[in-house]
Amino acid sequence: MSVSSNGGRANPLEVVERMAIEHNWAVARLTEAEVALAVNGAWASYQVSFDWMEETELLHLACAFEIKVPPLRLSEVQRLIVSINEQLWIGHFDVWTDNGMITYRHALLLAGGLAVSGRQCEVALGSALDACERYYPTFQSVIWGGRTAREALDAVMFETRGVA
Repeated sequence: MSVSSNGGRANPLEVVERMAIEHNWAVARLTEAEVALAVNGAWASYQVSFDWMEETELLHLACAFEIKVPPLRLSEVQRLIVSINEQLWIGHFDVWTDNGMITYRHALLLAGGLAVSGRQCEVALGSALDACERYYPTFQSVIWGGRTAREALDAVMFETRGVA
């Protein structure tokens, strides 16, 4: 187990690596501070990154999927992201304007020498994947279907009841 130069704490990314191995997800240690995972969902393959920011004692999760926002749809996607983020209890979506990539982000604050558990990592990643799976169709509707943010969000929020 690696030990950080700050207080002897083990690197939290080792917990992330163990979690990924237990779930049979592709995992790669990119640096001492970053682990990358590939997780398949119903709508997309998600590229997940856990970054350990030792100076701020923060474990950052980023989950991206292969939808690029064309410049002409950027403002509507940004409106959609604001509406989606209002509904999320943890984490948030961003769009990187330089490359049009949509990313879900969340962070676990481990200040004061706290250790992260496998369960915390699973819940954080599960929340990210749930949000990405739930809202992926809304992003497609706005980007490729030409819908407004409101129309796309209303469509995904519509839940059927009963049996046909």
